[in-house]
Amino acid sequence: MMKKLEGKVAVITGGNSGIGLATAQRFVDEGAHVFITGRRQKELDQAVTHIGKSVTGVQGDVSKLDDLDRLYDKVKEQKGKIDVLFANAGIMDLFTLESVSETYFDKTFGVNVKGLFFTVQKSLPLFNEGGSIVLTGSVAGSKGVEGLSVYGATKAAVRSLARSFTVELKNRKIRVNVVSPGRIDTPAGSAAISGLQVGEEQVKVGVVDSIPLGRMGSPDEVAKAVLFLASDDSSFITGIELYVDGGRAQI
Repeated sequence: MMKKLEGKVAVITGGNSGIGLATAQRFVDEGAHVFITGRRQKELDQAVTHIGKSVTGVQGDVSKLDDLDRLYDKVKEQKGKIDVLFANAGIMDLFTLESVSETYFDKTFGVNVKGLFFTVQKSLPLFNEGGSIVLTGSVAGSKGVEGLSVYGATKAAVRSLARSFTVELKNRKIRVNVVSPGRIDTPAGSAAISGLQVGEEQVKVGVVDSIPLGRMGSPDEVAKAVLFLASDDSSFITGIELYVDGGRAQI
């Protein structure tokens, strides 16, 4: 059988762990060559080794435009095109309204909004007509979550950008969609919880109680949704927000 991304070139930001890494593995298994980014070289190297083939790691921070230029220079040099972009890099920390600092506010918007915007913009000269862009949103963009006011606002901005990108890129037949995970069991999520004054398991129990399916999701469950939006299986779908959240945002 023909693989879903046979011969395609994909770029995944934040591809060194969690959802990004699981998606990179899915894409490679479906025939793509994948470029992944991450801020930490050691984790990036480990991710490349884990995937094992058809993958190129490029260290960088999406909030730094020079790093994005270096990423796309590498893509241009090695492959000369992009068929799929998964703009996934983002940061999340839990801070109450009273404790949010200007530094945290600027950093979060710098990565999650500015970084995502320019990740898309700077990819366009290499993008093939009919390609697919998938942006990582979150249920926090549409549900109020204590401690995530800034993060949620960045993800609401991502949803808004997707609508505008969809219209602006329609003449190039580039589809733009958002995948919005709920509570997924990832290293980043666990790190955010560890900063609270309660135990991680206690927090997870509270989260699970709010999910109709009664459990947290896995990175691969999100990766399968991203693969759907990246491939021709979703050829008549653009501008949507696909929740992968066990029903959390639907109730």
